Amino acid sequence: MNAQNAKRRFDDLDRALAWLEEALAIPADAPLAIDGTIQRYEFVFELCWKAMKALFELEAPAAELGTPRAVIKAAFAAGWIDDETAWLDLLDMRNATSHTYREALARDVYRRIALHFPMLKAATQQLKLRLPR
Repeated sequence: MNAQNAKRRFDDLDRALAWLEEALAIPADAPLAIDGTIQRYEFVFELCWKAMKALFELEAPAAELGTPRAVIKAAFAAGWIDDETAWLDLLDMRNATSHTYREALARDVYRRIALHFPMLKAATQQLKLRLPR
């Protein structure tokens, strides 16, 4: 992974975060609001952990981080993120999204997305500062 590709990942993440923020602004009782928000969250989470992985590949090319859980744990150990438990909750939420046909679960995931959104946005901004110029 080179710096230009890593920057591209963060640009994609910025766009996905904006789309997620847009979805969160729609009232939860609007048709498809919860489903659309969950779908956009899935994109954000995937882009976020892969952007972190790209940064590790730039800073420590020998790092073998193949799973989201390994990347989150390494990012916490490196001081890139502050709350490992909350990030692992984000991972659990992403894993639960395949079961959002259950309305109660979908509403719970939606609520947790809204709760964690500021953390996702702040972490993305901090991680972007690590990109080589």
